[in-house]
Amino acid sequence: MSHEHSYTIEEVAQLLKVSKLTIYDLVKKGDLPIFRVGRQMRVDRTDLQLYIQKSKTGATPTASTTLLTNNKKIIISGQDLALDLLGKYIEKKQSNKVLRSHEGSFNGVMALYNGECDIASLHLYDGDSGDYNTPYLKKIFVSHSYVLLNLISRRAGFYVKKGNPLQIQSMDDFKNKSLKLMNREKGSGARTFLDEQLRIHHISPSSIEGYNDEEMSHIDVASAVANGDADIGIGIEKISKLIDVDFIPLVRERYDIVLLKTPENQLLIESVNEILNSPDFQSEVVALGDYDVTQMGQIIYETL
Repeated sequence: MSHEHSYTIEEVAQLLKVSKLTIYDLVKKGDLPIFRVGRQMRVDRTDLQLYIQKSKTGATPTASTTLLTNNKKIIISGQDLALDLLGKYIEKKQSNKVLRSHEGSFNGVMALYNGECDIASLHLYDGDSGDYNTPYLKKIFVSHSYVLLNLISRRAGFYVKKGNPLQIQSMDDFKNKSLKLMNREKGSGARTFLDEQLRIHHISPSSIEGYNDEEMSHIDVASAVANGDADIGIGIEKISKLIDVDFIPLVRERYDIVLLKTPENQLLIESVNEILNSPDFQSEVVALGDYDVTQMGQIIYETL
């Protein structure tokens, strides 16, 4: 497929004389197929022509067009195992194929904003309010209608070497000890929590060795500590049971999912609500270990 016979999202918006958000919405609904070149989304010229044709007044949808709409792929962004389980339950309940995107919290939310996923998970800590997620969404989705649902609660804290030889206990140890950190990538929930805690405790990131060393997952951070590449890392409790490290709990974090409230998403929102509140799903999540499902399915915040 030649790039000369395809368009960027911006080019499609210019051709149709609409906003890029309108095109992202068409992509999310499955009305306009895309392919990717690196991180860039592109639309094949033939697919654009087919969309224009079927959108003409009086045009009769073909059987293949109807099938495409009914079998739209649902993309869930985030890294937690509970999201994989949620995807399987959605596939059982609906005829949609569920795909997984393993983005960090902020990047997942922005993917939702840009129409690149359908469900975004997040655990973004706000140091001023002590709350999770809602303060960030209120700033990002200013002109969007959305619902924020709790998925799980889980403990986050430090990964340290087995036996905790440096006797690490709290954030103040960054002031009192010479510690080498393995950090998470910018935009991840773990990185946001650490940065907010450093701010609250008046600790300069530049004073921490390894602050700019980043890994893309909890497992990679824990492995770096276990292998001796770092003295300390930030992550969730569950991974410490899989990697040979000790865990120092700091906070019980709320891990939520957010969906945009649109007519096209109404069925998906109802299905997710039913799944999260079903005893079978909750039992399977609990069986994964180290998860609190007390608030699962509760609406944390919802716009009108």
